Amino acid sequence: MSKFVIEEPFWKLFPEAAIGVVVAENICNTEEGNEERRPDIIEMLKQCNEEAKKYLAAPVFSENPVIAVWRQAFQKFKTKKGVRCSIEALLKRVEKGKEVGAINPLVDLYNCISLRYGLPCGGEDIDTFAGNLRLTVTEGGDPFLALGDEEAEETLPGEVCYIDDAGAVCRCWNWRDGQRTMLTEDTRRAVLVIESVDPDRCNALNDAIGQLAGLISEYLGATARTEILTRKHPEVQL
Repeated sequence: MSKFVIEEPFWKLFPEAAIGVVVAENICNTEEGNEERRPDIIEMLKQCNEEAKKYLAAPVFSENPVIAVWRQAFQKFKTKKGVRCSIEALLKRVEKGKEVGAINPLVDLYNCISLRYGLPCGGEDIDTFAGNLRLTVTEGGDPFLALGDEEAEETLPGEVCYIDDAGAVCRCWNWRDGQRTMLTEDTRRAVLVIESVDPDRCNALNDAIGQLAGLISEYLGATARTEILTRKHPEVQL
């Protein structure tokens, strides 16, 4: 059985961070299997696009608190030029009136929670991992084929990444997922993460992770358990 472990090099950079985790099993993530409830998920995603506008009250996009806190976090480690946190990417679409659209049921549910709570969310297929999933500061050279790309790249020294024994899983913390571990219609077991670097948002993180687990159980027929990982509690069994 594999684990998800957040390693000490990460905690040295972000000692007050908290990572909410949902471990879900027996997921039905097919369009056919969710035909009856699929319109409800799509409607929820539409509503969450609207809800997310509350995080864009500042006249300057980068000065909105849920974006500014991540801009500051990304300055603490090595990144590819111009990369941004996943919640910033979603909110940029909302700001421009380009609705975050449907992908597959499980991805849509975590995007709903990301938009609703203004927190980065992501997910990976547990059965694709080679060894443990780790969130750490990489030494560089980890192979990575990003979603939508045709050519692989390598991680940079000093980059915060999710990695396993086969390479990078998600680069620049939560910027870009890889093809190897992506959530698909074949996914039956998944780990979903919700990330916070703002200690003042502990309640939001707790609510978000509980709600995500509930939605996955309700809509996708899964069993789901949750954990909040901190420096004092840095790992969970998958």
